[in-house]
Amino acid sequence: MSGLRCIVTGSASGMGAAVAEGLRRRGDRVVGLDIAPAMETIRVDLADADARAAASQEAWQQLGGVDVLVNAAGIFRPGSVLDSSPADWQRLWGVDLVAPVDLMRLLAPAMIGAGRGWIVNITSVHARATEPDSLAYDIAKAGLEAATRSAASDLAAHGVLVNAVAPGFVRTPMGIGADGAEMADAPWFRDRFIDSGRLPLGRVAYADEVALAVLFLASPANTYITGQALAVDGGLMARI
Repeated sequence: MSGLRCIVTGSASGMGAAVAEGLRRRGDRVVGLDIAPAMETIRVDLADADARAAASQEAWQQLGGVDVLVNAAGIFRPGSVLDSSPADWQRLWGVDLVAPVDLMRLLAPAMIGAGRGWIVNITSVHARATEPDSLAYDIAKAGLEAATRSAASDLAAHGVLVNAVAPGFVRTPMGIGADGAEMADAPWFRDRFIDSGRLPLGRVAYADEVALAVLFLASPANTYITGQALAVDGGLMARI
């Protein structure tokens, strides 16, 4: 029962919801930031700088401070270097890269004032590997992983630990196609990743499995890990 004060983005679904639930289950207080409605969540478009700043301040006031920030919100838009443009990239970068970095900037001072804090950014194996038509997403996740290292260096002297969790394939709403089917259940996915052995554990992760890694990194049990990106990918990156 850690009783920490936590802000979680993307708390309405997927990994963000799993993290928020796990934090509450262990006795923490959680306020979410998400564009969709959810329990104890402030509705906000994280790509909007003014709205983002106001929502983070409101969350901080509701909690009476902040000990933990988990940046789990993310969107995906397909596009390659040949068929996308800055207009296509900006929205994705606003949610996946600019928002988490800005929230670190906005909320780190409160952690510094308290003399402790834990920040966990959800990145992706896309920070270090790629699939076709993922240009903007790859850039965002690689940038956030770099920002994690930079912030960890800046905040270490103040007792604030900053890490990233980099999932591979996870059953979340982002993995549901336009036809309503899970990507992970498609024949092409099984052929390419499961039957081929490219995904050593032979299955896609569940959101709560990723959340377990986040919960450790964002807890008093983590006293010495900072500036790291932990892959939770079923061995995917070990085989590439």
